[in-house]
Amino acid sequence: MATTIITKEQQAKGSFDGGTILENKPIGFPRDGGEQKPYSNLFYWANAWSDNGGLIGEHPHQLFEIMSFVIEGEIQHYDNKFDRWLSLTKGAAQIIRAGNGIRHAEKILPGGRMFQIWFDPNVQLTYNKPASYNDYKAEEMHYFEENGFEVKNYIGKGGPIVMDAEGVVISEITIPIGTSTLPLAKNKITSIYVLNDELLINNQPIVQHDFIIVEDETSVQFDAKKTVQLFLIEVPQQLSYKTYLELNK
Repeated sequence: MATTIITKEQQAKGSFDGGTILENKPIGFPRDGGEQKPYSNLFYWANAWSDNGGLIGEHPHQLFEIMSFVIEGEIQHYDNKFDRWLSLTKGAAQIIRAGNGIRHAEKILPGGRMFQIWFDPNVQLTYNKPASYNDYKAEEMHYFEENGFEVKNYIGKGGPIVMDAEGVVISEITIPIGTSTLPLAKNKITSIYVLNDELLINNQPIVQHDFIIVEDETSVQFDAKKTVQLFLIEVPQQLSYKTYLELNK
């Protein structure tokens, strides 16, 4: 049984556009530093924000599935397939299936915050697939209640997002005031990002921007004095394919 806590201070850091966009990275690239390396098909995770607005200029993507989740405010994105800027607001998401290549740019508008998360979809199959992407508005997600928690599901439990990476479940859940228990799926690694406030997870104190990895446990217990929002990703403990890192050792 294992629960790993990675505080914001222990995470990798990054910036763009002269520091107008700042990042903490629960899972950074190898050059970024930080304590946590990729696992399963979860390759990269950044929390990016901008107080006054900033631009991540046009850059290439290939092979991976790259997902953006708007946590606060608004972002805009551009790619060379459609040659126009499109807007995503709080609660929306985008997936880029980068395949054989696409060029992309992003703006974070003032007060905006987003996650960018990369998944490994079996790059031996995706390297020659044409790139594609989809945007999803907040109202398109699947909302329901389960085990006493309010759930917003992006993929894996009725959510609309379609991706090639296997066995991925992505949700936001609301932790109620008091003590509650969340059952965990077997043969999965559960990753948790604390979106706001603070609480206890398995009697360990957790605060905003902490990142928690839970493996080989059947449940987690929460104790909260306020309602708390968590962002959860479940990925398989064992994949049916070799990852990009395994292929490039």
